[in-house]
Formats: sequence, structure tokens, C-alpha cells
Amino acid sequence: MNPILNTIDIVVSDLDASIAFYARLGLAFKLDEHSPEHAGCDLPNGLHVMLDTEGFRTPFLPGWSAPVGGPRTLLCFEFESPAGVDAKYAELAEAGYRGLAEPFDAFWGMRYATVADPDGNGIDLYATLPAR
Repeated sequence: MNPILNTIDIVVSDLDASIAFYARLGLAFKLDEHSPEHAGCDLPNGLHVMLDTEGFRTPFLPGWSAPVGGPRTLLCFEFESPAGVDAKYAELAEAGYRGLAEPFDAFWGMRYATVADPDGNGIDLYATLPAR
């Protein structure tokens, strides 16, 4: 049997700040009743996303330290229209989140933009461009 990717775990430095950021993207995280350093969110497509504080994860990952430099992983959020990409990028930028790539029309036929979550993880926003 092949493994099934059904969960993504993001290590965060500030759980409340991360929950607030992802709420702006429409994800509703719930704190774990057994640990105030862990939250989860079930998505309609069956994927489960978790947020764990650095303090929660480091006992399980000896020698772990936060990466430096650019994001190694990007989470990609699809929007219904290019205008939706522009609006969400503007909303996040106005809320003080760092833009990594302002909205642009990519050669592969999508409107694309990238912002950083509170820990510097890349968050892509994209929508298919209308046929020309």
C-alpha cells in the first residue's frame, strides 16, 4: 500500500498569531483540548492541517531549529478569480503581513501572488486567468 498524504503540520512560533493569519484565508483552527500548543483544522477536501508551537515539537525533534532564509515549503490557496487573488493579497498586506511576490499574471495561465505567514512560510494565492 502506498502512503496517503492527509495531514500537514506547520511549526509556528506564535500559535495565536498563526491562527489569526490562517483565519483570514478561511481556515478555522480549533485548539486541542489536551494541549494549548496544538491546533487543527479539517479542510473540505479531507486534508487536516495542524499548527504546533516550537515548544510542542522540539521534544519530538531533537536538534531542531527554525530554518533561516526563504520559505522551504509553500501552501497554495486557489481562488475563484484573479480579482480574488488581488483582493486577498491587498487584505493581507494591509493587515501587516509581508508580501513576497505581488500579484502577477504568470506565463502558465494563472494570477499568482505570495505572502509570508507569521513564521515566514510562503503562502501562494492563485486563480486561473480567463481564456484570451
